Amino acid sequence: MGGGVDCDVLVIGGGIVGLSTAHALSRLAPGTRVAVLEKEAGPARHQTGRNSGVIHSGIYYRPGSLKARFAVRGAAEMVKFCAEHGIAHEVTGKLIVATERAELPRLHSLVQRGRENGIPVRELGPAQIAEYEPEISGLAAIHVGTTGIVDYGQVAAQLAESSGAEIVYGAEVDLISRRSSAVAVRTTSGLVVRAKVLVNCAGLQCDRIARLAGDDPGMRIIPFRGEYHDLARPELVRGLVYPVPDPAFPFLGVHLTRGIGGGVHVGPNAVPALAREGYDWATVRPRDLATELAWPGSWRMASRHWRYGAGEIHRSLSKRAFTDAVRRLLPGVTAADLTPAGSGVRAQAVLRDGTLVDDFLIREAPRTIHVLNAPSPAATASLPIGHEIATRTLTTLHTS
Repeated sequence: MGGGVDCDVLVIGGGIVGLSTAHALSRLAPGTRVAVLEKEAGPARHQTGRNSGVIHSGIYYRPGSLKARFAVRGAAEMVKFCAEHGIAHEVTGKLIVATERAELPRLHSLVQRGRENGIPVRELGPAQIAEYEPEISGLAAIHVGTTGIVDYGQVAAQLAESSGAEIVYGAEVDLISRRSSAVAVRTTSGLVVRAKVLVNCAGLQCDRIARLAGDDPGMRIIPFRGEYHDLARPELVRGLVYPVPDPAFPFLGVHLTRGIGGGVHVGPNAVPALAREGYDWATVRPRDLATELAWPGSWRMASRHWRYGAGEIHRSLSKRAFTDAVRRLLPGVTAADLTPAGSGVRAQAVLRDGTLVDDFLIREAPRTIHVLNAPSPAATASLPIGHEIATRTLTTLHTS
């Protein structure tokens, strides 16, 4: 794997974060030679193309965190990017609804957090909830006006086109050799690419890429599958409706999302996947399971959160239980209204002590930048995240 340098920056991963990074490099440093390796036949085949399609406002995230900073900026930048490129999108606003008295303090905390993050929030009582969503039931709610919807697969495709990068699909990486002068990467097809700087945006495979590069990421990806249903009577929901999230978990709970096409998605839950790309219970990959079971953090996480996990699995296996969860928000829904739809898998970073990493996690090594946790709202925040990664990449490029 010796020889010259084929590009300045090599990005592994053709999801929205990798493509946004390539796009930002072309804007920040025109003329930088950028290549992207993506193991699938096209962009956005995993997390990017399999989510709710929501442009998040940033209301949930701790003030000062990367999530909060990037989501608030990212929502505005995403709307602007879509408008400039003719990508269908809509700023719909959304309701976050408390259905039990125990949720009211958490709802009030979200109001405070939203204001600290500079997000306009309107507090609603039951009658005002009905003005927005006549079929939704709740004790209180907040309306967040800056939330929207978009097809992130289309956004990723536009980023790929606009980046000017050389994008190679069907390029799964199996060997990385890092020297003082360059990084060489080989794919399973035998393609070898040499670069001055490597950027790891491999999502569900990011910890494996880090280890291939010779770095200890200090975490493992534990995949959680989110299963969606389509609402057979989409007229029951006008826009976006969310429950009050449990602050102990980085998941937002089963919600109702009207998409760009007019249909309404219901979900997702969050169940342990039996493969990193396990989009149903039938997909089992022993290598992935072995990696999860060998990681001490998996067992510590399970011992801490098994009750929550058991409830999620029950709702996955029982349509009645899933329907009951939806009926907390939408009492008029029946099991017959819910048709199984596609699912997604979240690449959740878990530390050795069992901590579920809640914020973005970016680590740097010689000639290498690893994006090790990019959970929701990564799609919303992809433009500022890409800018941040590109800035770090250029610093590495100019100092190496």
